[in-house]
Amino acid sequence: MYQQMIFVNLAVNDVAASRKFFTELGYSINEQFSTEDCACVTISDTIVAMMLSTSHYQQFTTKEIADATKTSEALLGLSAESRTAVDELVDKAVAAGGTAGKVQDYGFMYGRAFDDLDGHTWEIIWMDPSQVEG
Repeated sequence: MYQQMIFVNLAVNDVAASRKFFTELGYSINEQFSTEDCACVTISDTIVAMMLSTSHYQQFTTKEIADATKTSEALLGLSAESRTAVDELVDKAVAAGGTAGKVQDYGFMYGRAFDDLDGHTWEIIWMDPSQVEG
């Protein structure tokens, strides 16, 4: 069965710094699709984040590129397997130079956010499986 993938393309100021940041979070870099202008960050089998230099990103759009430190361009949500996993990932992001964001605790759902080195907001969320209807 075909599994659809998502490739999130983000403009970054320093590809090497972004590469280091995301490997410090525990993600791998797919070297086959990485260059000096792009780091291909493998988040899961179906989620890939392409960290593109601003000049490389500009080749794919005629629109102005958002400065994510000043403007919200998107909220990138990732699931986590536990509340502890949420905290661990956000704590790693902060230790690697990211900025901690908002905490949301509704009991059945727990999340924390961080901004990466370029201001892109990543929300890490755990939901109690017993509360999710299947």
